[in-house]
Amino acid sequence: MIELKSVHKPSSALESVAAASVPPPTPGSPGAATGEFSRSLRHLVVSGKSGPLGPGLESVIGIDERVRILDTDLPPWRMICALRMRGPTGSGAIGTGWFIGPRTVLTAGHCVFSNDFFGGWASSIEVIPGLVGAGPDPGMRPHGSVTGERLSSVDRWTETEDPDFDVGCIHLDERLGDQVGWFAVAAMDPEELVGYLVNVSGYPADRGGGNEQYHASNRVLRVTERRLFYEVDTFGGQSGAPVWVHESDAAPPLAVGIHAYGIGGTPSDFGIVANSAPRIIPEVLAKLKEWVEQDGGWPAA
Repeated sequence: MIELKSVHKPSSALESVAAASVPPPTPGSPGAATGEFSRSLRHLVVSGKSGPLGPGLESVIGIDERVRILDTDLPPWRMICALRMRGPTGSGAIGTGWFIGPRTVLTAGHCVFSNDFFGGWASSIEVIPGLVGAGPDPGMRPHGSVTGERLSSVDRWTETEDPDFDVGCIHLDERLGDQVGWFAVAAMDPEELVGYLVNVSGYPADRGGGNEQYHASNRVLRVTERRLFYEVDTFGGQSGAPVWVHESDAAPPLAVGIHAYGIGGTPSDFGIVANSAPRIIPEVLAKLKEWVEQDGGWPAA
């Protein structure tokens, strides 16, 4: 059991609560906006597990298989947000986040706190659900945007920037998640995750300049105590994106990690070429529940 403490940006009124030992998954919601079914979801998203990982398989890393998502006004794409981070000196950066509750957006820890980039905490972060392109057309921001200044992470990130705990949170004043929906989140056993097909979707800098959402999917190659390694193409700007599974074709999305690192973050002795995410372990899941409750919680079932 790891004891994690919540760390909040100064001036936040949020209080830490002790972590539960084995928290159950959080609830998910497709949101109250249109319930039309996404064609992108039907044709691109993968579910279940892959076949055995035998010899001779070729890694897709280096071959760009990301596909642009155009129907970002539909779930689950509208639950995924382009982020515009601002530092104390006005410096800007892009990233990705995703709703886990009506007023709570999860992202990578380095999107809210970075000694190298922000000199500590970000000053503010604009959250844009389902951004579909640049320009003044309001249709490109089908659900508008909201800016958050109340930020949280965990002590293992803010004190040492430990990549296993690269977890951050944006607390919103508006209940925008009621409209766009939010992901269910689970702490799955490492053995259960091996071989799963995972999905990653976010806002890369190299394609669309952080204004267009791109999705890719592939198999999990390796699972460690706190990390998840997979053959899914990503690029800078997609840090903070959800890593999710569908247990079956009919199952809703279930987030199991927070994308944060490219192939440079994979230990060379693993013998694989893979991108990676901090896993949602029980201690992290307990913090996510704590943060959502501090934001008013989930609606009663």
